[in-house]
Amino acid sequence: MGKETFLARQPIVDAEHGLFAYELLFRQSLNSVSAQIGSQLQAGVEVIGSTLCLGPDWLLQGKLAFINLDEATLMSDFVCLLPPHHVVYEILETVPMSAVLVARIRELKQLGYRFALDDFVCLEEYRPLLPMVDFVKLDVLEQHPEKTVEIVSHIRLNFRGAFIAEKVESREMFELCRNAGIEYFQGYYFARPENLSSKSIQPGQLAVLELMNRARSCEDLGEIEEPLRRNAALTLRLLRYANSAASGVRQPIHTVRQALTLVGLKTLYRWLALLLVVANPSPTNLLLARTAVTRGRVCELLGQPRLDRDAQDELFITGLFSLAGLLMDMPLPELLERLPMPDAIVQALLERSGPYAPFLKLAEASERNDFEAIARYAGEIACAPEEITMVELQSLAWTEALSAELAADGAAPRAQAGDTRA
Repeated sequence: MGKETFLARQPIVDAEHGLFAYELLFRQSLNSVSAQIGSQLQAGVEVIGSTLCLGPDWLLQGKLAFINLDEATLMSDFVCLLPPHHVVYEILETVPMSAVLVARIRELKQLGYRFALDDFVCLEEYRPLLPMVDFVKLDVLEQHPEKTVEIVSHIRLNFRGAFIAEKVESREMFELCRNAGIEYFQGYYFARPENLSSKSIQPGQLAVLELMNRARSCEDLGEIEEPLRRNAALTLRLLRYANSAASGVRQPIHTVRQALTLVGLKTLYRWLALLLVVANPSPTNLLLARTAVTRGRVCELLGQPRLDRDAQDELFITGLFSLAGLLMDMPLPELLERLPMPDAIVQALLERSGPYAPFLKLAEASERNDFEAIARYAGEIACAPEEITMVELQSLAWTEALSAELAADGAAPRAQAGDTRA
């Protein structure tokens, strides 16, 4: 079972109330209304970890994430787990100024990370940080409005970034801050923090999920080669798969580039989908994983005489992912939010409609030996009973040939000799 993760997300908006970013806040449980922090290190690490588990693309929808950092988290390696283009790290007002802190911020800025000074007050010791940060956040609830205006005008000459007013709770305060030249705003006047919860995707599954998104959107093999090379386990599995699928090739495949050139992006996507669903299966869901693989193969074979090659691949994904929610212990709609798929697949999985739905329903009916449903759905795709029986037997045999590897290490099943499509 995946670990439950919790996070609160509060919008940061521009002067026109347009969404600019989210501040991500640590929560102990789904019902928490405050952080309940045992230690700032725990809070920072938990927020970074939860962001990775929930998936930055799904969680942020293309916006920035503002994350509070204490001194210990700032100095740790955890801050480099999130891609720089996703985050702005807020330096808490409790972080003591030092030469070490300045050096660390400079080091992280060279890697592309951005910073904000949280709850800023005009203390001389923080002045060296102003040229290095991209945002200054002002707590407008804890100080007189005139003080906020004074701070903005005082540091504007030495600061080239943007101001964020936080804890804005009224229209009057919003207008005062906007008139003072503050660009961004956060507070109950706009939205309260939204608590989020999700079962964590296993680290191996997360890597596969990210690669699937890349494989679907990229046009150049080079865009996916480097991420694959950084993942030793996936590299080994891909090379093993490529060499098995390419048994007719005289020279063995020994580089990621050779493997990608051989299998191509479409087959890579299919292989990754298979790996995602069967990665790290527990003894209790190993049978379920085999059922998912068999169902995918049934849908694919039923499509072979009726649809083109692309549609056959999509039918395999449809059957495979019909059990992905159970295998990954998370709602299927949430999984599909993180992994955009063609409309025909989504319609079949979530609405049981569209061109692929009869194939999926027929495969499921065949598993149940529901002869009435088999006859109904077979009629929808003009399929004879003898074909259903043959496809079911072929699919079971295909899955059985892969089961030893599935049980051994949860890796993607290796293709039989001559089968370049997993």
